[in-house]
Amino acid sequence: MSQDRSFIKSGRNTIIHKNRKLDLVIVNGETHPKIKVTGNGLEPFKEELPKNRRDAKERYLDVVYITSADVFSEEKQLLFIQSLDGREYKVDYSKVGTKLFVRIHQDSYL
Repeated sequence: MSQDRSFIKSGRNTIIHKNRKLDLVIVNGETHPKIKVTGNGLEPFKEELPKNRRDAKERYLDVVYITSADVFSEEKQLLFIQSLDGREYKVDYSKVGTKLFVRIHQDSYL
């Protein structure tokens, strides 16, 4: 099933974006803000979530539910996201609303 996904999970809390054609939408439970991972980095996702995978593909999105069994099975307080812009981002959900919520962890991980 994960062969057709546009990301790879690594370790206990890292998502690696691998498909430039699709943006990732990271959903970490119901209460946390959603994050869009594009080829140019991270940005808030303010739109309505796609209703199904077909709708997501039409919008060039792949929705990643962190709590699903095929990803991490639980909400994460700390998440690392390697994006296609060559940076690894640290997303700290305990710091939502501050400038420390999303920041660059490594400027070049390649």
